[in-house]
Amino acid sequence: MAFTLDERLKNDCFILAETTSSLWLLLNNSHFSWFIIVPKTEVEELYLLPLELQASLQRQSSLISEFLMTNLPCDKLNVAAIGNIVKQMHLHIIARTETDPCWPGVVWGTEFKKEYQLNTVLKIQTKLKQFCQHKMISAIEFAPLQ
Repeated sequence: MAFTLDERLKNDCFILAETTSSLWLLLNNSHFSWFIIVPKTEVEELYLLPLELQASLQRQSSLISEFLMTNLPCDKLNVAAIGNIVKQMHLHIIARTETDPCWPGVVWGTEFKKEYQLNTVLKIQTKLKQFCQHKMISAIEFAPLQ
């Protein structure tokens, strides 16, 4: 069975990049720098992922976390694998700031929504690409944005 991205994620996010094992998404809400990693699997729970995919997901999470902390405004990172609405396995990595509209509360289900301008998404993607190049990580294909 071929991997298919959940429709809700497809509609709510920009696909920034793809690795052999996952997709890297940016939630379309400019109030938060909110990345989502979606492993290419039908498995819905983190503990059920094969150990190799768990390790890959952890490495990618660490990479994106470092990117957020060093390239985008961030006072605290929130990392979670929550899938009550979207059951497809995915990992949230959210750069929180003390000035974001939900601080210090949770961001899940927030009514604070503001779509990104495409040029801002392109800038984030470009920074991410440069960050990966600096880290000498080449096994990532960056998606064309429209």
